[in-house]
Amino acid sequence: MNDLRQTPAWRELGVLGAEIGRARVDSMFAHDPQRAERFTLSAAGITLDYSKQRVDPAVMAALGRLAEQQRFHDARRSLFAGEAINNSEGRAAWHIALRRPNDAPLHDGVHEVRAAMAEFVDDVRRGRWLGYTGAPISDVVNIGIGGSDLGPRLVCDSLAQLRQRIHCHFVANVDPADLDDILIRMDPERTLFIVTSKSFGTAETLANAEVARQWLLDNGATEADISKHFVAVSTNKDAVREFGIERMFGFWDWVGGRFSLWSAVGISIALGLGMDVFEEMLAGAHAMDNHFETAPLEQNLPATLALVGIWNNNFLGLPTHVVVPYAQRLAALPAFLQQLEMESNGKSVTRDGAPTQVETVPTVWGSVGTNAQHAFFQMLHQGVLAADVDFVLPLSAAGSADDERERQRVANCLAQAEALMRGRDTKALVAELTAEGLSGTALEKRLAARRFDGNRPSSMLLMDRLDARTLGALLAAYEHKVFVQGVVWNINSFDQWGVELGKTMAGQLLGELEERVGAVDHDGSTDALLARIRQGWKS
Repeated sequence: MNDLRQTPAWRELGVLGAEIGRARVDSMFAHDPQRAERFTLSAAGITLDYSKQRVDPAVMAALGRLAEQQRFHDARRSLFAGEAINNSEGRAAWHIALRRPNDAPLHDGVHEVRAAMAEFVDDVRRGRWLGYTGAPISDVVNIGIGGSDLGPRLVCDSLAQLRQRIHCHFVANVDPADLDDILIRMDPERTLFIVTSKSFGTAETLANAEVARQWLLDNGATEADISKHFVAVSTNKDAVREFGIERMFGFWDWVGGRFSLWSAVGISIALGLGMDVFEEMLAGAHAMDNHFETAPLEQNLPATLALVGIWNNNFLGLPTHVVVPYAQRLAALPAFLQQLEMESNGKSVTRDGAPTQVETVPTVWGSVGTNAQHAFFQMLHQGVLAADVDFVLPLSAAGSADDERERQRVANCLAQAEALMRGRDTKALVAELTAEGLSGTALEKRLAARRFDGNRPSSMLLMDRLDARTLGALLAAYEHKVFVQGVVWNINSFDQWGVELGKTMAGQLLGELEERVGAVDHDGSTDALLARIRQGWKS
């Protein structure tokens, strides 16, 4: 494909970027009383208000032409048809098939796996699945990493109010403290481990699984009891059986890790919250899928999220994207989106194998509000480089507005978005400081420190409520955002070869640390660090 920068739509957007970069969003509101309505979309329980972004109708129209130029409609058809859009691995990215309802035609095996999950979940939650002493299961520990951890962890945290009897815990880090700190609180007679690894060869996951296995044996279980306390989510039957696990839930090579919580990878969600909750989450995601598949581009919520992100990154020069959920239970959302966006679109090579000529994914980060206001919002308001912010604000159950803390949560979220846009009015600030008795140089110094210009873009994603259905819709919307951006940038959003090199090198270094393999020619820094680490372990 030709250099994206030289295409008509890209060049048009470059001109618009130079023009609107000097415009103020608050002035746009003053000139267009319908602006908020014009730049608000709703779908599947999610409302996206992007009216505080530095966009106008001309920009949005040009972004639509960019997407059409990059064959968005063809790519979307290929996604929903299950075609091999992951071209570097020759496979589909068909996670949307997992979200279709039980009465819809599904890919071979999806009905069967879902039914097997439902049966197993029912057995565990009703106390029919027993541990080695005959005690029912009270705690589930999911051992995985990346997509095998972040998605289920986020959902279980977000919907923790629905938990009944079964407590879910998540272990991802190979740092011994991650698993050890959980095991010390567990009763081995009542603990079920889920080992989640597509290949059943992920080093960190298997290392933790082996420790958990030995912990059971050290606490009175026998080798024959392992299958009562371990199940697997994998595609490698032989390795699973060799470990001693009899119950395995499979999935398919067209389910990428960071898109996998809709598959059997989400069994921890069903165990902790109920199979009905898991299926409600699927239904919400499916509703967003239907919207994404059928809505015109200009009315398409996930596509708009994607195009506004491209506008900020490529044409307004904003290098970071910040996600701030104003809900404690959504605290894990920024970490989930870091993997979803940066592992998917952190690429510098196009689908054709040529170097990309434009910036791809921005740095994604964030934290939960209101805590974030007392951490990094100073930079968002007055830092040298502006950032694009997504505020995620779920409404709570009816009647919760009677809680002062709830009103403060909502007020703070709305205030921060407005403050980023407006900044501080210089005339009003001068009057305020003058009233405090300041004048001359003292006033100028104080004014310089307290003034900020605003005009910093943000979007508001308002959730009708924080429940399984709406959460499923939100996560599906972000997945489709990633897909659209990959289409526009002409990159493959569904592979992650950059992850593999570090794994390979870690394997070599582990062999050297365990003195199983000979040393290779490392750089001077790595050799010195190895020597210092060995010395530290000996002392």
